[in-house]
Amino acid sequence: MKKNITSRFAQALALGGAVVALAGCTVRFANPDDPLESYNRAMFTFNEKVDEVAIQPVAKAYDKVTPLPVRTGVGNFFGNVGDVWIGGNNLLQGKFTDGLSDLLRFALNSTVGILGLFDVASELNLSKHDEDFGQTLGWWGVGEGAYFVVPFFGPRTIRDAVVLPIDLYGDNVWGIDDIATRNSLTALRLVHVRANLLGIDKTLEEGTLDKYSYARDFYLQQRRYRVFDGNPPLDELDFNGAGQHDDDAGRLVKAGRQ
Repeated sequence: MKKNITSRFAQALALGGAVVALAGCTVRFANPDDPLESYNRAMFTFNEKVDEVAIQPVAKAYDKVTPLPVRTGVGNFFGNVGDVWIGGNNLLQGKFTDGLSDLLRFALNSTVGILGLFDVASELNLSKHDEDFGQTLGWWGVGEGAYFVVPFFGPRTIRDAVVLPIDLYGDNVWGIDDIATRNSLTALRLVHVRANLLGIDKTLEEGTLDKYSYARDFYLQQRRYRVFDGNPPLDELDFNGAGQHDDDAGRLVKAGRQ
């Protein structure tokens, strides 16, 4: 009897130790960039489910049946469409050379490049830029605010979420009056961008214990790089997890632009 009690006590201690160890592995320290973490995690899970059910399957089919030259043309077309809004934001930031270059890119690719299907401008060394109104406000000193996951649209900061309607209004696809054309092009762009990210899915699933934190840190890092044109002050990168995903961040940014 005594031996049985001792054995159970030892087992209880072992189980307790395992629970404590597991709890230690799952403790999350508050991130100052993410005071809305409870909401954000719930919305992140919701968006993931929407992607899993409605977007990812279509993206996989698109990736399987669409020849690479066609996908390149689709990416060039949407990149060209975005150059007008990018150029406008560069001008608002006082970067007149870049802004005029963006508008010249649009003119060349829309004509010589046949509606942007061919990126003639890049062949002529007119660099592709990446600007939006959230970056413009950041350039003028407006703080980014807390990290915030927007339903369906995904990661943002409060600043970026607030001006999202302005970015959508300035977007030459969302601004099309014909509803059928607008919806068709919007769906095609969404599927195309998602297809370019398919190769990252397995890396994210296998390479991180907390996919939410990984996505948050990546977003905050790449946004700060964009706002400061690749040269953010060191204090802008001082948040949990920053700097540890540089390689994957570069791959994700590149995929999102194609």
